[in-house]
Amino acid sequence: MTTDGFLTCLWFDGQAEEAAAFYVSVFQNSGIGRVSRYTDAGPGETGSVLTVEFTANGQKFIALNGGPQFTFNEAISFQILCADQQEIDHYWTKLTENGGEGGPCGWLKDRYGVSWQVVYDRLPEMIHDPDQERTARAFKAMMGMGKLDVAALEKAYAGE
Repeated sequence: MTTDGFLTCLWFDGQAEEAAAFYVSVFQNSGIGRVSRYTDAGPGETGSVLTVEFTANGQKFIALNGGPQFTFNEAISFQILCADQQEIDHYWTKLTENGGEGGPCGWLKDRYGVSWQVVYDRLPEMIHDPDQERTARAFKAMMGMGKLDVAALEKAYAGE
Protein backbone atom coordinates (compact mmCIF):
# COMPACT_ATOMS: atom_id res chain seq x y z
CA MET A 1 0.00 0.00 0.00
CA THR A 2 1.40 3.40 -1.00
CA THR A 3 0.59 6.47 1.05
CA ASP A 4 1.30 10.15 0.71
CA GLY A 5 0.72 10.97 4.37
CA PHE A 6 -2.44 12.69 5.48
CA LEU A 7 -5.21 13.88 3.22
CA THR A 8 -7.73 16.24 4.80
CA CYS A 9 -11.32 15.71 3.65
CA LEU A 10 -13.65 18.70 3.83
CA TRP A 11 -17.38 17.90 3.64
CA PHE A 12 -19.53 20.34 1.68
CA ASP A 13 -23.18 20.50 0.70
CA GLY A 14 -22.84 21.05 -3.04
CA GLN A 15 -20.01 23.64 -2.93
CA ALA A 16 -16.95 21.36 -3.17
CA GLU A 17 -15.82 22.57 -6.59
CA GLU A 18 -16.45 26.23 -5.75
CA ALA A 19 -14.67 25.93 -2.39
CA ALA A 20 -11.63 24.19 -3.90
CA ALA A 21 -11.31 26.94 -6.51
CA PHE A 22 -11.59 29.55 -3.75
CA TYR A 23 -8.85 28.00 -1.58
CA VAL A 24 -6.56 27.61 -4.59
CA SER A 25 -7.03 31.34 -5.32
CA VAL A 26 -6.11 32.35 -1.75
CA PHE A 27 -2.93 30.34 -1.24
CA GLN A 28 0.31 30.04 -3.20
CA ASN A 29 1.63 26.60 -4.14
CA SER A 30 -1.91 25.48 -4.91
CA GLY A 31 -3.82 23.72 -7.65
CA ILE A 32 -6.83 21.64 -8.56
CA GLY A 33 -6.32 17.93 -9.15
CA ARG A 34 -8.77 15.19 -10.07
CA VAL A 35 -12.51 15.77 -10.04
CA SER A 36 -14.79 12.77 -9.62
CA ARG A 37 -18.49 12.72 -10.41
CA TYR A 38 -21.47 10.77 -9.18
CA THR A 39 -22.52 7.88 -11.42
CA ASP A 40 -25.87 6.18 -11.86
CA ALA A 41 -25.06 4.33 -8.61
CA GLY A 42 -25.75 7.62 -6.73
CA PRO A 43 -26.48 8.80 -4.19
CA GLY A 44 -25.92 12.20 -5.85
CA GLU A 45 -27.28 13.35 -9.20
CA THR A 46 -25.51 11.56 -12.06
CA GLY A 47 -22.70 13.74 -13.41
CA SER A 48 -22.62 16.15 -10.47
CA VAL A 49 -19.34 16.64 -8.60
CA LEU A 50 -18.60 14.08 -5.90
CA THR A 51 -15.03 15.06 -4.97
CA VAL A 52 -12.37 17.57 -5.92
CA GLU A 53 -8.74 16.90 -5.05
CA PHE A 54 -6.74 20.08 -4.49
CA THR A 55 -3.59 21.40 -2.93
CA ALA A 56 -3.55 24.64 -0.92
CA ASN A 57 -0.22 26.00 0.29
CA GLY A 58 1.33 22.61 -0.37
CA GLN A 59 -1.24 20.73 1.75
CA LYS A 60 -3.40 18.08 0.10
CA PHE A 61 -7.17 18.19 0.50
CA ILE A 62 -10.22 16.53 -0.92
CA ALA A 63 -13.49 18.44 -1.07
CA LEU A 64 -16.49 16.12 -0.87
CA ASN A 65 -20.07 16.98 -1.78
CA GLY A 66 -21.57 14.83 0.95
CA GLY A 67 -24.80 16.68 1.64
CA PRO A 68 -26.28 18.70 4.50
CA GLN A 69 -25.81 16.11 7.26
CA PHE A 70 -22.58 17.64 8.62
CA THR A 71 -21.31 21.19 8.94
CA PHE A 72 -18.03 22.74 10.01
CA ASN A 73 -17.43 24.06 13.52
CA GLU A 74 -14.56 25.55 15.52
CA ALA A 75 -13.48 22.18 16.92
CA ILE A 76 -11.21 21.91 13.87
CA SER A 77 -9.29 24.85 12.43
CA PHE A 78 -6.33 25.49 10.18
CA GLN A 79 -3.49 27.71 11.36
CA ILE A 80 -1.76 30.00 8.90
CA LEU A 81 1.58 31.19 10.28
CA CYS A 82 2.35 34.64 8.92
CA ALA A 83 5.71 36.42 8.91
CA ASP A 84 4.32 39.97 8.97
CA GLN A 85 1.28 42.23 8.98
CA GLN A 86 1.05 42.16 5.21
CA GLU A 87 0.54 38.38 5.22
CA ILE A 88 -1.96 38.58 8.08
CA ASP A 89 -3.92 41.27 6.22
CA HIS A 90 -3.89 39.24 2.99
CA TYR A 91 -5.25 36.03 4.51
CA TRP A 92 -7.70 37.81 6.80
CA THR A 93 -9.13 39.82 3.91
CA LYS A 94 -9.33 36.93 1.45
CA LEU A 95 -10.80 34.43 3.89
CA THR A 96 -13.46 36.78 5.32
CA GLU A 97 -14.63 38.26 2.01
CA ASN A 98 -18.05 37.41 0.59
CA GLY A 99 -19.64 36.06 3.75
CA GLY A 100 -16.74 35.08 5.99
CA GLU A 101 -16.54 36.57 9.47
CA GLY A 102 -13.77 37.61 11.79
CA GLY A 103 -13.57 36.32 15.32
CA PRO A 104 -11.37 36.92 18.35
CA CYS A 105 -7.63 36.35 18.71
CA GLY A 106 -6.88 35.87 15.00
CA TRP A 107 -9.65 33.31 14.42
CA LEU A 108 -12.10 33.59 11.54
CA LYS A 109 -14.61 31.58 9.58
CA ASP A 110 -14.59 31.66 5.80
CA ARG A 111 -17.74 31.79 3.66
CA TYR A 112 -18.05 27.99 3.85
CA GLY A 113 -17.86 27.88 7.65
CA VAL A 114 -14.28 26.54 7.81
CA SER A 115 -12.36 27.94 10.81
CA TRP A 116 -8.92 29.45 10.39
CA GLN A 117 -6.37 30.95 12.75
CA VAL A 118 -4.34 33.68 11.07
CA VAL A 119 -1.34 33.78 13.41
CA TYR A 120 1.76 35.95 13.65
CA ASP A 121 4.60 33.40 13.47
CA ARG A 122 6.33 34.92 16.52
CA LEU A 123 3.24 34.63 18.72
CA PRO A 124 3.98 31.07 19.95
CA GLU A 125 7.46 32.27 21.01
CA MET A 126 5.90 35.26 22.78
CA ILE A 127 3.36 33.28 24.76
CA HIS A 128 5.86 30.57 25.71
CA ASP A 129 8.59 32.95 26.84
CA PRO A 130 10.04 32.01 30.26
CA ASP A 131 9.57 35.68 31.26
CA GLN A 132 6.00 35.48 32.56
CA GLU A 133 5.52 39.26 32.43
CA ARG A 134 6.35 39.40 28.73
CA THR A 135 4.11 36.40 28.10
CA ALA A 136 1.22 37.96 30.04
CA ARG A 137 1.49 41.25 28.14
CA ALA A 138 1.54 39.54 24.74
CA PHE A 139 -1.32 37.23 25.67
CA LYS A 140 -3.43 40.08 27.03
CA ALA A 141 -2.85 42.09 23.85
CA MET A 142 -3.82 39.13 21.68
CA MET A 143 -6.99 38.51 23.69
CA GLY A 144 -8.18 42.03 22.87
CA MET A 145 -7.76 41.64 19.12
CA GLY A 146 -9.80 40.28 16.26
CA LYS A 147 -7.33 40.34 13.37
CA LEU A 148 -3.87 40.28 14.90
CA ASP A 149 -1.88 43.50 14.93
CA VAL A 150 1.85 42.68 14.73
CA ALA A 151 3.05 46.11 15.89
CA ALA A 152 0.74 46.07 18.92
CA LEU A 153 1.80 42.52 19.82
CA GLU A 154 5.49 43.39 19.56
CA LYS A 155 4.97 46.56 21.60
CA ALA A 156 3.10 44.72 24.34
CA TYR A 157 5.69 41.95 24.39
CA ALA A 158 8.51 44.50 24.75
CA GLY A 159 6.66 46.32 27.54
CA GLU A 160 6.35 49.59 25.63
